[in-house]
Amino acid sequence: MAPPVNQMPTNPIKRPPRLGDEVYNTIYAQLMSQSILPGSRISIDNLARELGVSQTPIREALSRLEAQGLVVKTHLIGFSATTQMDRGRFEQLYELRLLLEPYAARKAATMITEEQFATLERLAEEMSGTGQGKVSYSEFARLDGQFHDLIAQASGNDLVQETLANLHIHMHLFRLFHHHQAASTANMEHADLISALKAHDEDRAEAAMRAHIKQSYERFNTFFS
Repeated sequence: MAPPVNQMPTNPIKRPPRLGDEVYNTIYAQLMSQSILPGSRISIDNLARELGVSQTPIREALSRLEAQGLVVKTHLIGFSATTQMDRGRFEQLYELRLLLEPYAARKAATMITEEQFATLERLAEEMSGTGQGKVSYSEFARLDGQFHDLIAQASGNDLVQETLANLHIHMHLFRLFHHHQAASTANMEHADLISALKAHDEDRAEAAMRAHIKQSYERFNTFFS
């Protein structure tokens, strides 16, 4: 007899990840850890042999990474890892963040939905490694980007969200160098943000985001020292 339709499975089978996603995640991690150095050529043949896959998922992954600004494609040359940001770009990036993200946090304090807040808390738990062990550096960067993007989305200002998302801030910042302490410190700052958003306190949310960005600046600024 078949089980009732509304009965939840007691031991659901975990769906295997798509090959394309696995290939993307692997190359993304290599770029973030600088196993693939900034500015270096990326050989599709070598990656296909290394990962034991055909060229098709490699090309698909590189196209996704190109859209995110982590690789560039040059006619008749192929793919290369993007060069590292310079001091001028770094300073401009943080000037823009200080203009937009505290505003977004302030707006989100009154507009965030229960669903968005639940997702924000889940992302914070994943970043802290709660229940699943320590997350990798590249995975933390990905989750951190989603965390900030969700706050921008919760602000209700589509242009602010699109502007920040199109910069792919977190991917490029975390690619500067491995700053493992940045993760634990950022988790504490995220907790302050979540507390302010949960209380729907506009002033606290704005101040917490401004403090977070300034402290992030200090952490990554050491790369240029």
